[in-house]
Formats: sequence, structure tokens, C-alpha cells
Amino acid sequence: MEIIPIVDPGLGNSSYVVDLGDGSALVVDPERDPRPYLWEMERRGLTPRFAAETHLHADFVSGSRELAAAGATLLAPVGSDLSFEHRPVEDGDDVDLGGLTLRAIATPGHTPEHLGYVLEDGDEPLALFSGGTLMAGGVARTDLLSPELTEPLARSAYRSIRERLLVLPDHLPVYPTHGSGSFCSAGPGVQRITTIGRERRTNPLLQVETEDEFVAMLLGGLGSYPAYFLRMRELNRSGPAVYGVEPPLPDRLSPHDVASLRDRGALVVDARPIDRFAAGHIPGSLSIELRDQFGTWLGWLADPGRSVVVVVDPGQDLIGLVWQMLNVGFEPPRGVLVGGIEAWRAAGFHTSEIPLVSAREITRDLPLIDVRQASEFAVDHVPGAINVELGELVAGAPDLPRGAQVHCGHGQRAMTAASLLLRHGISGVTVTTGGPAEIGAALAGVRR
Repeated sequence: MEIIPIVDPGLGNSSYVVDLGDGSALVVDPERDPRPYLWEMERRGLTPRFAAETHLHADFVSGSRELAAAGATLLAPVGSDLSFEHRPVEDGDDVDLGGLTLRAIATPGHTPEHLGYVLEDGDEPLALFSGGTLMAGGVARTDLLSPELTEPLARSAYRSIRERLLVLPDHLPVYPTHGSGSFCSAGPGVQRITTIGRERRTNPLLQVETEDEFVAMLLGGLGSYPAYFLRMRELNRSGPAVYGVEPPLPDRLSPHDVASLRDRGALVVDARPIDRFAAGHIPGSLSIELRDQFGTWLGWLADPGRSVVVVVDPGQDLIGLVWQMLNVGFEPPRGVLVGGIEAWRAAGFHTSEIPLVSAREITRDLPLIDVRQASEFAVDHVPGAINVELGELVAGAPDLPRGAQVHCGHGQRAMTAASLLLRHGISGVTVTTGGPAEIGAALAGVRR
């Protein structure tokens, strides 16, 4: 038996392929893109036998239907009420894995239907798949369903951890789904795999003495989260379309096709590196550089009911881009601009530009806007900077003066913010590639 983590650094989550030792595999909390799991199983000569869900996910579209189409039996909490074929599992159920057993434990908190799964060899527990109820250094947030349920679920999380999980052996490895970088998480943990004993000793949320203290600490540490989270539970309940390993690729569009679609309401998403976007882009387009976090920011900032046209450079991973869209509840883009921005210019269309500068070129005479999360800003920021989270710019631009200088950590979020500000009619925006430390040092040099 071996447990192989499959980490999505963009969403901050882990799924797990469990080699059951008999030529078959169990996959826990898979994302919609089935390729990492199928490739890992193929490499090891395994066939998918089970796909287990700990809860209805809010941050990604589940891939269990994809694995079920490949032959796996889908296990899901009975409270999920899935509308497609699956095996409902509830507290105390044992699932025979062929020599090993998967025991379900009701652990409501992150969600009402949440289950943990203990992998057992006879009477010996081998691993706990804890989903979001217990994470390395934290606990998953409880505010993703409704304000009325936020505190009751936090109290359920306290009891689930104290009464159902901390009674397990201290040496037992814990394999959470949510981890560092996940907007579902509430806690500072950077490790992904932990043990019951380590969390008992070091998890800040488990060092408090009362339920009320736990609730206050958990709810006091919650930040903002992507808007698309509110759509995912229902999509995962009703079931996404199954594409296999090859999703539909976008149509190849001419510049005139793109212009026509844009004029009829399509959103142009420019996934090129930010220096390329800065040098020239289709007016009105949204900059989201293609990297691990592309899907998260698309899901946060864009309307899934709106047609999307993408602009990419040669060599960028278009299939990976499509899977990131599918992973956050979007369907494949309507099309991709053939020939890129050079073809757009050659067709006689004009482009817009955004100045991209280094930290050394920033000036104290213009406002500095930091678009990182408030939690990041609280840890470190340039004195005098104004914190406006990137996600806040979806609804409209705040009262920012002309000539705003926008920054984040490396420039990608800042360029996305600048493209949104331009769409809101705020001109004269400059983007810097520097983070707080670089900008602070540069400004200190200016003062000298």
C-alpha cells in the first residue's frame, strides 16, 4: 500500500492516489482534470477502482465522474444527495477495498455532510483522509454556505475534531485535501501532510480550551474567497459533463472574429506573460497570466455565463488552460485568437498599453495600490500604501485617483488589477513588478 499525493499548487489542494497493493487504486477528492490520476495509475500499472469524496467541494469541480467513467466506483457522503450514480456512504460504514478497509467517520464542520475516511488494515489504522475538517496547522473555513450556518458549522468542527479525530492514535498520518494556498483554509499551516499528534501539539486552533475560544479564533481568521465558490456545491451535486483526457479545444478565430465576439459581449482573456500584455493588448481585455493560479482568478473575476475568447502566445499550454477553466466551473473558451496580438495588429486593429516598471522606477508622488489579500498586507506592506484586494475590483473601481501605481508580489495580480481598472475607466495606471520589500528599499533609496 502506498499513498501518492497529487498537489494542485494553484488551488492549494491535494488529492491522493492510493495504491491498494492488488493492481487497483483508490483516489480521494480528485479534481476535474483526470489526467494526473490516470497518468499516475498508468505509470504504476493500476486500474481505478474507487473514487472517494469527503464533501461537496466549493473550490473545484470534482473529477469523480471522470474516474467513474474510467471504471471506478464513486463513494460520496450520503448527505451530498448527488444526482448521478454513486455509492452513498455514512458514518460507521466500512468499504471493503480488497484486503484493506475504508471506514467513514462523520466530521461535519467545513460542510454539513463532511466525512473523514480512515484507511485500515484489519484493526490497524494506516491513514486518515481528513478533507477539510482537520488540516496541517488549521481547519477549513465554515462560511461557504450561508452566514446563518457559519457559527453552527464552526461549533460542529470543534466537536468533530475533539470527539472523532483526536481520539485516533497520535502517530496516524493525516492527509488533508485543503492546504497552504487554498482559499478554503483557515490557518497558517504550510505543510500538507501531518499526524494526529502533531496537530494536537501545534495546531493553534487546538491549543484553546473551550469551544467558544475555538469558534472565535476560527471565524476571526477568515478572509475573502473567490465568488465562484458559491456555485460549486450545486455543480458538484448535479454533476459536471465528462470529457475524458481530451476536452474540447476552442475554435481558431481570426482577428475579425474576435472583434465581432467582443463587440457582442464576449470577454477577451489575455493569458500571455504580463510584459507582453503591457506592451500591447486588445482594448478591454482582462489580463490573467497563464500560471497555476489562472483558474482561481478567472473564477473570481469573470462571469461563467459569458463567452470567453483567449489570447495566448505560441508554446503556452492551451490544453492546460482549458482544464483550469473546467476545474472552476467554466466550460471551454469560445475561441482562441490565431496568430496572437501580432495578427490583431496586422489586421488593422489598435492595441492598448499599460506601463510596466520596476520597483526602482516607482515614485512617492503618486498613490500606491497594493492588490494582495488583506492577510498578506497585514504581514508586510509599504508604508502609505492603500490595500484594495484584487477581488474587490470586480464590482467596480473604488475612488482611486488618476495615476495610481499598482503592485502585488511579482506583478501578475497587479496587471490583472490594472486591466480591470482600465475597463472601469480609470486611466494612467502603472504596474510595478516589485513587491513590498523591493519597493520599500527603493523608496528608502529615494529618501536618501
